[in-house]
Amino acid sequence: MGRTADYSKEICSVAGALSVVGDPWTLIILRDAFAGVRRFDEWQSRLGVARNVLAARLKSLVAFGVMETRLYSERPPRHEYILTRKGQDLLPVLLTLKAWGDRYVYGACGAPAVLKHSCGADLEPRLVCDACGETLHGRDIKGAERNDAAPPLGEVLAGEALAGEAAE
Repeated sequence: MGRTADYSKEICSVAGALSVVGDPWTLIILRDAFAGVRRFDEWQSRLGVARNVLAARLKSLVAFGVMETRLYSERPPRHEYILTRKGQDLLPVLLTLKAWGDRYVYGACGAPAVLKHSCGADLEPRLVCDACGETLHGRDIKGAERNDAAPPLGEVLAGEALAGEAAE
């Protein structure tokens, strides 16, 4: 399933996030990374994704600083992929997507997997306001202040991609 959306002229953080992690395979790769998968061959065998597609998605995640590579074998040279802090910060996104899928895709069939919190209870993710602790609902969002200094997404991503390459 290819993606051809061009968000480069958008000035929008949602479009920016989609540019980095919006491909369906990318989210599934991240799901497995949170489950402990770190090696190319393990992703390939678990997902059955074409090797070139998997390589491209991992390369992109590394370029944007979501993952980093670590050498685990010198002969032959092999790398594993580790979530960075930026990658770890995607956990709430994946948990919220899972909860939505449990509710609206699987519905009455029941969730394919039930996550447990460390306290033993079923995990039900929710968004809360940092200031008051109240659960967030769409009706609670009162508006957004536009930042006129924010550049178009194409400029932002070009700078981000270059910064990721320089760090390698």
